[in-house]
Amino acid sequence: MKNLLLVTLFLFSIDSQSQTYVKVNALTTLLGVPNVGVETSIGKKSTFQLDILASPWKSVDGKPLQFYIFIPEYRYHFKEKYNGFYVGAHIGATAFHFQKWNYLNTDLYEKGFGYIMGATIGYQAKINDKFVLDCFLGGGNQQGFYHGYYLSTGERYETAQHWNKSGEWLPYRGGVMVSYRIQ
Repeated sequence: MKNLLLVTLFLFSIDSQSQTYVKVNALTTLLGVPNVGVETSIGKKSTFQLDILASPWKSVDGKPLQFYIFIPEYRYHFKEKYNGFYVGAHIGATAFHFQKWNYLNTDLYEKGFGYIMGATIGYQAKINDKFVLDCFLGGGNQQGFYHGYYLSTGERYETAQHWNKSGEWLPYRGGVMVSYRIQ
């Protein structure tokens, strides 16, 4: 019941503000990794964006490349909303079944979940009343909890009793979002 109330309040706040955009990342989508989102006004120079980056590929060259990143983000716009430079702060969640960049050309992969905390810097350019281009780059700290496996046997290669852990500072988001105003 509490979750239903929160969702209703969130949807009402989106509806009560007159500027909401649906977005798609042109660069990642062309690479087969769609990134979609919604950005809505929450104040005079503030917006809230919720986006999901998904790589649905169970196998690329025989190696898993499946991951999902869910990022809610607060954005502060220096000039005006949806036009000019902005900075954002976010905390998000990840789920993955893939081979890390430093394990390429090995027989190892990981399956797990994690969280990210970081910042984004970007620039939005209004095309007209309905369309905005959003160029952005973001990153931060990623903490992962996973089990490591051999591709060839499916058996675990690490000996952690519960979850193996890793943390890295990474750039993990960027591109050009094509945004369409729905309200």
